[in-house]
Amino acid sequence: MDVKQAVVYFLRIFVLIFVVSAIVTFLYSLVVHKMGVVDWETAFRFAIILGIVLTWINVQEKKKNKD
Repeated sequence: MDVKQAVVYFLRIFVLIFVVSAIVTFLYSLVVHKMGVVDWETAFRFAIILGIVLTWINVQEKKKNKD
């Protein structure tokens, strides 16, 4: 897996996790606090962390399968 593929994979994972985290935080605040507010910091933080970790795992797996 080259760098371009890794960046594309990271961006896909980042967007997916960012959207899901935003929806989950919105629904949580709507149900618990009865006021729908998105926690953008949490969504962004999860997207960055999981994007990096899942990309790294995918790259390591591709390297392992190549050998």
